[in-house]
Amino acid sequence: MRDRVPVVVQGSGRRGRRAGLAGVLWAGAELIVTVGVVVLLLVVHQVWWTNRQAAAAAQEQVQALERAWGEGSESGSGAAGAGSGDGTGDGGVPVVGSEASGPADSGAAPAATRAARPAPAAAGPSERERAYAVLRVPRLGLVVPVAQGVDKRTVLDKGYAGQYPGTAGPGSQGNFALAGHRNTHGEPFRYINRLRAGDELIVDLRGRRFTYVVGKVLSETTERDTGVIAPVPRSVVKPDQGYSEPGAYITLTTCTPEYSSKYRLVVWGTLLRSS
Repeated sequence: MRDRVPVVVQGSGRRGRRAGLAGVLWAGAELIVTVGVVVLLLVVHQVWWTNRQAAAAAQEQVQALERAWGEGSESGSGAAGAGSGDGTGDGGVPVVGSEASGPADSGAAPAATRAARPAPAAAGPSERERAYAVLRVPRLGLVVPVAQGVDKRTVLDKGYAGQYPGTAGPGSQGNFALAGHRNTHGEPFRYINRLRAGDELIVDLRGRRFTYVVGKVLSETTERDTGVIAPVPRSVVKPDQGYSEPGAYITLTTCTPEYSSKYRLVVWGTLLRSS
């Protein structure tokens, strides 16, 4: 009987190592795909879902204001004037804003400007966050509620335009200065870069209407350019931009470029008529 010759299979260890490496790569690929899906869902939530939620809630607030005014009731309107809203924000913009608001607060307005404003009613914290006016921009098809203060969570993220504390009330002498998100959370000010001289900016307030006309657009300035929301708005970064005479102004501020908070875009207008 012949002796059996043992057969040695070459490369079995190598195949095992390859199989182990393939398993690691497959697990890594699954992890990457999972992380990618999670990130995508977060982006969809931030960019799309928050827009839908905030925009819908803002329009409901507009309708509630219009119903209250139509019924002759001031409930839900809040204070008529400015300057009593919270200015505590986050996202790196000092005192008065969030990443989508605008320049820092320029401080208290002169006594003459303050005297021209309607006296604010006594308001609790919840009332300071409530919309009290409606901004309409016919060129953009924009209708957005206006609330006091530029706090991100309680005002801007609701899809509102927020009024800078210390600025004049609608129709008053001085500067009625507003901030709004350009991207996400309703993004009411996304397309204000399309505004041109002569376009109307309409503010409704308890049965009164103040119509402003766009005069100037500052396409880019720093987040700390306090001059743009001053009673007589004029950039301190670009002194040739702005106004030099007292008047009744409106200012819209938002971030630029889109999906960035590096700079601020500013639109100025002057009061054309009130009714």
